[in-house]
Amino acid sequence: MISVATQFKKITPYIGCAFLLSACASNVPLDKNSKKNVPDQKDKSTISQIAKADIDRMADVEMRENAQSLRLLMLKLYKRNPQELKKSTSDPAEKMIDWVFDGAAQHHYQLPEINNLVTTDAIFLAFNPEFKGDRVLAFTVGLHTMLLKAHNDKTEFYFTDSLDPQRIYNVARNIEIAVWKLSNARDETGALYLLSNEINDHDKNLSFEREFGKMIGRIDLYALVLAEKSQRLISRVVQNLATALFLPF
Repeated sequence: MISVATQFKKITPYIGCAFLLSACASNVPLDKNSKKNVPDQKDKSTISQIAKADIDRMADVEMRENAQSLRLLMLKLYKRNPQELKKSTSDPAEKMIDWVFDGAAQHHYQLPEINNLVTTDAIFLAFNPEFKGDRVLAFTVGLHTMLLKAHNDKTEFYFTDSLDPQRIYNVARNIEIAVWKLSNARDETGALYLLSNEINDHDKNLSFEREFGKMIGRIDLYALVLAEKSQRLISRVVQNLATALFLPF
């Protein structure tokens, strides 16, 4: 009679294969027609990855995915507020967005169209009643440069980088404040400065809220993991969004 131990030794290779196959299968989208696959690092097989820890790769993904969210939100804001795009260019919104994000090495976010303002100053400008320029540009550049500053103005990270989880956590709270302003700030006539979410008897569009929620979730998760990894404490702040001030970052 064959012992249980002997039988287990015989089937162990098959169990291993089954786990490997299931792991591979988990990477295949459930919807075969879906165009969105698992995010993939373009340089994951390059020599630069040797100088990265897991926490550095997580930061790479966080920044890359949040930049993609901001690009999508900028496009959606231009579609909801086409008059703002006309203040900056006659080009399509997609070309404008590429110039803002892909052209950073040239313009360094010093844009005369928004008085060369960045971070929270640019966000405030987007809701300034006296500002006559592109409010979508000011709002988006403000958010993106705020996120960059909290990550030491980098989008790629290595062993030698040292990020402060408190600064990153504060950016998530600042985005919450900015989103509240986007949904509530109005001009002297009572009209919103920028249209975003819409709920009425005919339409229900909460896609802005969902995308901002994804950004806040990514940033919060990375801040908490970084705090755990570096053994630093995060001071959690609870604010009334209507009266809150932007936190330092």
